[in-house]
Amino acid sequence: MSASNYVPARAMAIVAHPDDIEFGCAGTIARWVQEGCKVAYVLVTSGDVGIADLSITRERAAEIREAETLAAAKIVGVEDVTFLREPDGMVENTLALRKKLVREIRRFKPEVVFSDDPTMVFNPQGRINHPDHRAVGTATVDAIFPCAGQPHFFQELVEEGITAHKVRKVYILSRGQGDTFINISDTIDLKLAALKAHVSQVGQMENLDKMMRDRTAQLGTGKEMAHAEVFRVSVIESDE
Repeated sequence: MSASNYVPARAMAIVAHPDDIEFGCAGTIARWVQEGCKVAYVLVTSGDVGIADLSITRERAAEIREAETLAAAKIVGVEDVTFLREPDGMVENTLALRKKLVREIRRFKPEVVFSDDPTMVFNPQGRINHPDHRAVGTATVDAIFPCAGQPHFFQELVEEGITAHKVRKVYILSRGQGDTFINISDTIDLKLAALKAHVSQVGQMENLDKMMRDRTAQLGTGKEMAHAEVFRVSVIESDE
């Protein structure tokens, strides 16, 4: 397993729900932004069933969670945030969703895309992975290859001036397992601050700081990193 000092020029995170980025890769994103990388977020849902309070409507929950996402993004220096507003908990890997993702990838033209793991049914802790994570992961990798880079796929986008773009690398959110470790020692505080912006989800978690610091410290053990995030990286387009 390797550590990486690589920093892309542009990166995009495509995830299912508000707070997925903050738990999975916000430390890396904060570091890359500090080093000059331009980053965009694509949220497939707005987390509208993620507040377990029947006095709050799904529409209001979506408003709350979108506001939390924008606040979290601002903390790490990301301003380009897109909400696709697919129904929370019911995401399907359809051609319609794939086209939406292709549109965003071609619009922003990222070198790297962060993606949920389409193969993970049970996470490394033995818990069931959310079906939205699997559906979004599959839709994302299907959008990346071959669709985004081949102009004859969704040719109507090209005709609108949204030209084909080939993503070079996919960083899979591996839930603590992977082959590429990123040192986030200097951005762990930003990661935690961004995560805490999701008040509706973590506002009552008194042990959040310790839990996340312990988790990222464990990942950095033996790698000369006080805190780390880890990904499974797939190279789509080599620079060799």
